[in-house]
Amino acid sequence: MFDDLRALVEFARAGSVVGAADRLYRTPSAISRQLQRLEAALGAELLDRSVKPPRLNSLGSRVLEQARDLLQRTEALKSVTSTDAEPHGLLRIGLSHPLAEGTLIGPILALTETYPRIRLRLLSELTSELFRRLLAGELEAAVVLLPEGKTAPPPLLTNIIASDRMEIVQAAAGNVDGDWESLGRAPWVLNPPGCPLRASLIDRMERDGFTPMIAAEVHNMHLQLAFVQSGYGVGLLPARFIVRNHSIDTVKVLRPPSFDLHPSIAIVRVGQLGALEKAVGLLEHGIRQLFEAANTRKPVTRSRGSVPAKRRAARPSK
Repeated sequence: MFDDLRALVEFARAGSVVGAADRLYRTPSAISRQLQRLEAALGAELLDRSVKPPRLNSLGSRVLEQARDLLQRTEALKSVTSTDAEPHGLLRIGLSHPLAEGTLIGPILALTETYPRIRLRLLSELTSELFRRLLAGELEAAVVLLPEGKTAPPPLLTNIIASDRMEIVQAAAGNVDGDWESLGRAPWVLNPPGCPLRASLIDRMERDGFTPMIAAEVHNMHLQLAFVQSGYGVGLLPARFIVRNHSIDTVKVLRPPSFDLHPSIAIVRVGQLGALEKAVGLLEHGIRQLFEAANTRKPVTRSRGSVPAKRRAARPSK
């Protein structure tokens, strides 16, 4: 019926069957058959054929209005599913808590500036909650941290775009040793339950027979860092975050035996996104560049035995 409605619209625009045929690259007889088929489907005459050339009658004009609206809506619907169309409309992106930091403003601004017809809505949540929202159709995509070698549960699709590195840190003046026994006695500042990074740390400690003593559970990394710097407890923070916040002289990095936590950064979705595919691809590109730049910087290497640069400078020479 859509082709027949299009024939009606072009007939009205051209004012004749011949003109509609020229616009649609068809023969006049083919256009006439389409108009007759549309009338039969609707059970009413749409053209006044008592005049030459025929013209729309009153009912035909009303049907024409609805036909134009329906065809416009159909084209809009096609643009939603077309990967060639310019991204537009609402794009809902989830961020797992360990990734919700200020440096992401760069890729986000690049997305909205490149595709101004996008209305971006961001949500920071636990990874498990982001998975639930994806499956419920409440998000188009989510940027999450996953344990190394792991993927999101099916039917979610996982695209690994970068890797991260987690460090155990304490205050610069702290006296916790870098072994699991000492860390088992220390107070910890961690993400609340549900965080895969917390789960990986606890699993590693329990393998050696120790359980962390939780002193604070907060999602915000800046607050976690402040707790650690104040000596409130030991924390688990991304190396990139420590470097970007110029905090290497205010914390000590502790590296207990066999601790190597390199989570993956992944874009997770349910399926194809149509016109929004390009927008998510641009965000993915920006985040990948962000982590590649972080990984090329000088790594966090300070350990318990090292001395802050400011203290070294303050020592009198002999």
